[in-house]
Amino acid sequence: MAKFTLKFMLALHDDPRGFDDLSPEEMQQIVRRYTEWAGKLAEEGRMAGGEKLSDDGGKVIRRDGGEAVVKDGPYSETKEVFAGFFLIHANSYEDAVEVSRTCPHLEYGGTIEIRAVDLQ
Repeated sequence: MAKFTLKFMLALHDDPRGFDDLSPEEMQQIVRRYTEWAGKLAEEGRMAGGEKLSDDGGKVIRRDGGEAVVKDGPYSETKEVFAGFFLIHANSYEDAVEVSRTCPHLEYGGTIEIRAVDLQ
């Protein structure tokens, strides 16, 4: 098994409304694609973790003056949400980009943000 030196988070962003018109069978097929992709990465020793997040966009807390203010979602002006993440092992950003290019998330109109995990 290959030895990898770095860890990256693949932050998956999408508009969950894009899946509203899919049948349960179509959704299961999409879930299967992600599961197969993650399984392949696990076999290669690249998978370090990951989870799908709920579609609600969550909450953001920011300091406004002396008070912590809670708001819906990170960006109220967009419908795109942080949908989930994978943690992968790779040897460079370029390696992580190549792995990300094979992620089914791109096939369904999503965006992948790649961030190095600070291992210090």
